[in-house]
Amino acid sequence: MIHSSDIDKELLLEDMAKTDRIITGNCLEALATLPSASVDMVFADPPYNLQLAGQLTRPDHTIVDAVDDAWDQFDSFAAYDSFSKAWLGECRRILKPDGTIWVIGSYHNIYRIGRQIQDLGFWMLNDIIWRKSNPMPNFRGRRFTNAHETLIWASHSEHSKYTFNYEAMKALNDGVQMRSDWLIPLCTGGERLKDEAGQKAHPTQKPENLLARVILATTKREDVVLDPFFGTGTTGAVAKKLGRHYIGIEQDAGYAKLAAERIRAVKPVTDMTILETSQKRTEPRVPFGALVEGGLLNVGDKLFDSRKQFSARIRTDASLITDDSQTGSIHGLGASLQNQPSCNGWQFWYVMKQGKMISIDELRQSYRKQTAPTTTK
Repeated sequence: MIHSSDIDKELLLEDMAKTDRIITGNCLEALATLPSASVDMVFADPPYNLQLAGQLTRPDHTIVDAVDDAWDQFDSFAAYDSFSKAWLGECRRILKPDGTIWVIGSYHNIYRIGRQIQDLGFWMLNDIIWRKSNPMPNFRGRRFTNAHETLIWASHSEHSKYTFNYEAMKALNDGVQMRSDWLIPLCTGGERLKDEAGQKAHPTQKPENLLARVILATTKREDVVLDPFFGTGTTGAVAKKLGRHYIGIEQDAGYAKLAAERIRAVKPVTDMTILETSQKRTEPRVPFGALVEGGLLNVGDKLFDSRKQFSARIRTDASLITDDSQTGSIHGLGASLQNQPSCNGWQFWYVMKQGKMISIDELRQSYRKQTAPTTTK
């Protein structure tokens, strides 16, 4: 027998787990209402605790519109640390075991938050430097121009099997491994939300390109992204556009209203093939010998590097041999010929077919398609 109280509890849990919504209210109180292990990624842009004393002016004596809102003010470092520990702890509870968290900050707060992240049991994966191509100058000339912010990327624990779309990031970076320093301009122009007076609506609105890179790198389509400091909704807008779900928490009703209007206007990408990211590491493993057994290569075929500086022939056991009798696997021989500690043989070796150089990695993809299981309706 199902009691009405059980039904009420189920409905409550279902409502708590709803996505694509903005919760207006206190961050810690709102986080406490979310189910444990329910989101795939957290992106947090918490208060920076800038400790500003007095107004900042330009050389022409005009006042700089700095971050001096009440939400960025704390009585002491101890108060800030206590707040950070509380919201980070709740985020770790809500995060799935294989989920990750991103936290962005400046030199004022990122080191204090980094310690809390480690103390709470998260596992550090990277720190990313967001280098601003158009930073605000240092008007007083007493310090270096502050031209970057730091993002910490951490998994739920040391044992998390987290998402990292390595190939997608490599493709985004012209075929080269994505580095940990990202050159992205500040949010300006039409992307910057304005209030009724024509002034910027939020002092720390992040550029959509920054969030797009974070979300594309570390989530899959239909994943849920939580932003506990939602502001004007950059995380939600980008998540919706990229086929992800979001939950935003924002204590300022004005910001929440702007965020809702902004997200409502977003048109998501509907072409599923565009939203899929390349995941070579999750594809079925194919031994080099399978290409020979499958007829895509033959014993005796000659392989070359892209510049035809090196060459080798395929032996019956699928190893390679050069004209001067050096032997090895596609990886081992490739490394030896280049005098390198390692080599990705799939990307190093090519074969001539009908007068055209074909990467053996392309042949591997062809083999996967040939051998993929078919489904019947």
